[in-house]
Amino acid sequence: MKRQSSMRGRLITTMITVLVAVGCLLGIPLSVVAWWWVSDIAQEELDGRLKVIADQLIRQEGADGTLTPESVDRESFELLLPPDGRLVITYPDDQGTVHRTVIGDDFDGPAVTESIGLGGAGTIALSIPRDQVLDDQVTASGTVILVAVASIIGGSVVAAVSAGRIIEPLTHLADRAATLTRPDFRTKWKMYGIAELDRVSRALADANTALALRLEREREIAGDASHQVRSRLTAIQLRLDELTLHDDPAVVAEAEAALDQVERLATELDELVEASRADDSDVEPHIVDVGDMLTTLAEDFRQAFEAQGRELTVSYEGSPQAFTTQSGRLREAVSVLVDNALQHGQGTCRIAVSTLQSGDLVRITVSDEGPGVPDEISAHIFRRGFSAGQGAGRSGVGLSLARALIEADGGRLELTERRPPVFAIVVPSRDVSGYDDDTDDDDTDGDESGPGAAPDGAGPDGLRRDRVPHR
Repeated sequence: MKRQSSMRGRLITTMITVLVAVGCLLGIPLSVVAWWWVSDIAQEELDGRLKVIADQLIRQEGADGTLTPESVDRESFELLLPPDGRLVITYPDDQGTVHRTVIGDDFDGPAVTESIGLGGAGTIALSIPRDQVLDDQVTASGTVILVAVASIIGGSVVAAVSAGRIIEPLTHLADRAATLTRPDFRTKWKMYGIAELDRVSRALADANTALALRLEREREIAGDASHQVRSRLTAIQLRLDELTLHDDPAVVAEAEAALDQVERLATELDELVEASRADDSDVEPHIVDVGDMLTTLAEDFRQAFEAQGRELTVSYEGSPQAFTTQSGRLREAVSVLVDNALQHGQGTCRIAVSTLQSGDLVRITVSDEGPGVPDEISAHIFRRGFSAGQGAGRSGVGLSLARALIEADGGRLELTERRPPVFAIVVPSRDVSGYDDDTDDDDTDGDESGPGAAPDGAGPDGLRRDRVPHR
């Protein structure tokens, strides 16, 4: 997997790269200029001394314009020599014999030399050791390079500080944006004095307010709807209580069965309303007996299947148990799949329960013998509002709701086979942290991105509601 770099790291890397590039573009040419500049200064200094020496030498010439070894004042020339310098005077006498006078230190090795010709009076040459100039050149170029390196280091420190100041408001803004799933009116959104960031902060603040208002309205609507439904259920319950007093035993049995359904519906309604008003962290997960739940659910649907001449079967291994915060979620999700099999399927509807990962997971499959899910809609069946039977008054929220309910408890719901259709629900039965997804699901045709996963929450007795990962 490609490792993602942080924005702070990218800013620091970019700024340091620019500093290094500028340092190289300026430092290298300046060091070369300093090198030649020291050499030119040395040459100019020798040239200036030679002019003074030449003037002094002309004054020491005889009346005939020639020099003799006796007329050359060595002491006056030694005062004009640079440190470690050497002066060589070459001149002819009146007999035409060429004489060579050396004044100063004698040294071996390369030298920097400047000379002046005096016409018939001869020539003079002034030299200094090359090492002396080389030391000055190294010092000058090294100073330039040192200043460039110091500038890069100082710029890097400034870059790190500046990147931190730039990233700090972005990090704070990202942390605040992560709390949009828990909208509130109490926390004030911070302004940073940067026009672009302040614009984003204001937009997120407006979104937070809109979400909070919408959530509050939805909770009020859910409360009002639950109140109205509960009132109607109470009225139905009173009527059914009266029917339990009927003389006909068959009527009494049906009335009592209907009362059980009303009580179960009221209980699930209370659970759903409570879940809409509470955070996941406030709900304690518990264990649900899957066998008992599915047996009761099958009895509720059995008459509807028998009315169509079909059969509904339930099979499970051992005593499977599911780890959930609300038993109504799993029951409602399975009910949606069974109802889809009733409305769109054919033949026998089979509910099968098995365990995976040494009992860490429970798998519930719902299948029938119908034509299955067409290829062109298999990728959309879990999308909210999509229905293959919209013309028949279908709302298209069943499978979407079922997947949301399962994923709210850390499980997953997928279409594992298209023809004949097989839907699979996988939910945790205990702590499944560190679980590796190596189940034997062969197909995940309908696996679109479902509702966002809630953070893992720890339950009582060390139990956790960890999410079963999708392939």
